Amino acid sequence: MDDVFRALADASRRRLLDRLHTRNGQTLRELCEGLEMSRQAVSKHLAVLEAAGLVTAVRRGREKLHYLNPVPIQEISDRWIGKYERGRLSALGHLKRTLEGTTVSKPEFVYVMYIQTTPERLYEALTDAEFAQRYFGGWGPKSDWKVGSPVLWKMGPDGDYEDLDQQVLEAEPGKRLAYSWHRIFPMHRELFGSDEEYEEARKEKSRVAFDIEPAEEPGMGVKLTITHDGFDSPDSKMLEGVSGGWVMILSSLKTLLEGGKPVAEQ
Repeated sequence: MDDVFRALADASRRRLLDRLHTRNGQTLRELCEGLEMSRQAVSKHLAVLEAAGLVTAVRRGREKLHYLNPVPIQEISDRWIGKYERGRLSALGHLKRTLEGTTVSKPEFVYVMYIQTTPERLYEALTDAEFAQRYFGGWGPKSDWKVGSPVLWKMGPDGDYEDLDQQVLEAEPGKRLAYSWHRIFPMHRELFGSDEEYEEARKEKSRVAFDIEPAEEPGMGVKLTITHDGFDSPDSKMLEGVSGGWVMILSSLKTLLEGGKPVAEQ
């Protein structure tokens, strides 16, 4: 966490994070626009933010897109704030995400985190139904994890596993897992102002992928990159929902694999 605090201590780097929060997935050229900094200076600040895990860069063709990665900040919150004020701050955080969720202009989310574990154990954590319930907070996926197989979902601690029309797209143990995401369901109806908006949103289907690889630096463990994309629009209600949910889930997964207790069990 020392790297995170050092990165956040600089006003110019905080400004770059603010710009990514407003519009995620920007190129270096886009991030430089309107700033009184040279391209080289912005590149150096981005390198510090990447080293701290606050920004992740993803290649899309010839472009290099930069994404805000809020997981380290969530870990700080869990360690120093969550155990004392979790209830009230979670409610405020949900309200903030609801009000600001449509400000992201690219219909895609990319998060990166480093976990002190092995690729094999991390892949097992992603595919073991009983283990997944612990960091998902009582719900989560279940499948035989063969390409083409259905991915069933348990929607709550007392619920049953249901087929929500999701399928395994890729499954390479220790390296990559991908599956299609469920559509909007009647339980989400209250999120929409009209029946027309609700019916239109029900047509959308996205996908999520987990990429596992050794960390760049010795001693950092395993690098996990989660990409949730395929949304039809930056105004997607599903995009809005998963943007906050994955941060909490990944933070709990990291804590659990590193020998602690996820937030839901504290």
